[in-house]
Amino acid sequence: MVPRQRFWIVMLLALALGWWILSPRPALGADLASIPPGPTQTSGAALFSQHCAGCHVNGGNVIRRGKTLRLAALRGAGLESGEDGARVASEGQGQMGGYGEVLGPGGAKVVGEWVWQQALAAWPKSERNG
Repeated sequence: MVPRQRFWIVMLLALALGWWILSPRPALGADLASIPPGPTQTSGAALFSQHCAGCHVNGGNVIRRGKTLRLAALRGAGLESGEDGARVASEGQGQMGGYGEVLGPGGAKVVGEWVWQQALAAWPKSERNG
């Protein structure tokens, strides 16, 4: 085999292997029917953990310290319910962009309600750690 042909065969095999490794697929043994169809089936805690906790760890804010998800800060921003929080999660407010598409249908509402309940309970330690 000519060295140039060998090079291209190895490159194609490497690309195919890389594509196979990096392509998303369910975990081994997972039944596709058991995977929920969308965020409406997911809890607010799970969506928050996946999409919000990077900036809002334990209800705080790693980007802007004063813009937390604590009750006083939420009320100071004019938010008085989970619905208000859902609107902000979906459409954004101030420097925070909207995440409606990322959270999916009904996801913003679930997250907004969950965040509001956490704020009312002063972000309980059990929720912060798990």
